[in-house]
Amino acid sequence: MPTLNEDKPIVFLLLDNLRFDQWKIIEPIVTEYYRIESEDYFFSILPTSTQYSRNSIFAGLMPRDIEKKYPDWWLNDNEEGGKNLKEDELLYEQVKRLTRKDLKVDYHKVTNTTNSKVLTDNILNFTQNNLTAIVYNFIDALSHSRTEMEVIKDLASDEKAYRSLTRSWFLNSQLWSALQKLADKDIILFITTDHGTIRVNNPVRVVGDKETTTNLRYKVGKNLQYDRKEVLEIKDPHEVGLPKPNVSSTFIFCKENNFFLYPNNYNYFHNFYKDTFQHGGISMEEIICPFVKLYPKSKKS
Repeated sequence: MPTLNEDKPIVFLLLDNLRFDQWKIIEPIVTEYYRIESEDYFFSILPTSTQYSRNSIFAGLMPRDIEKKYPDWWLNDNEEGGKNLKEDELLYEQVKRLTRKDLKVDYHKVTNTTNSKVLTDNILNFTQNNLTAIVYNFIDALSHSRTEMEVIKDLASDEKAYRSLTRSWFLNSQLWSALQKLADKDIILFITTDHGTIRVNNPVRVVGDKETTTNLRYKVGKNLQYDRKEVLEIKDPHEVGLPKPNVSSTFIFCKENNFFLYPNNYNYFHNFYKDTFQHGGISMEEIICPFVKLYPKSKKS
């Protein structure tokens, strides 16, 4: 982490489920107060889901290595419990491992309006840290709400509307208020994400047992039945840095705008999930993640 050697506080902002086009739609707002030092991208790991991709970012490790190194901090898909509850510990361990320094590191996760107000009220305190990581979950919540709520489906009916809703939210959010406050301080701001999302409309049939994952864009299980031509198949998860919930576990991933459906109640779930935004599989929208370094315009850097 060479940037941690710079004599400036760092704010690492991870907007969960931020597609690259969503970043571009809020970029003109951000650059009213910040100048872009560098704009790059990286590719999310598979599955492009929070459990895997975000844990890997904060650990600096592939999921299989997290499971080996910190077995008490990793839960497989078929295990009960929160799958992203140790991000702060994983971050602290990564910083210690890479810097060998006693740095002041803080971590905050914003999942509701109360959290977001607390963030805004306390944002200037973060300038006392060497590194502050902020996970902001609104966009991911918006994506999932669109699947479940008709009013959100109407507001975000396609990609253009989805981008517009993202822009409107950001412009009026507590997050933007917090970033405006920070713009008066001599900091370094990073904006990134863990994965994106894609609008799906083409069902692919799959059959699995009761322990098979419920995600619509990837499945992991030991008795999966599917058409190999329609998926990316990983027979040995360890070869690609993924854990094995069972000795015979296989991962399969949807490509393009496909989504997995079971034969049971096929037509109902087809109509329910068609044209919803999902993630976990393989598409440019899910995999290409922005990584942007910014400085406040009010400060010379």
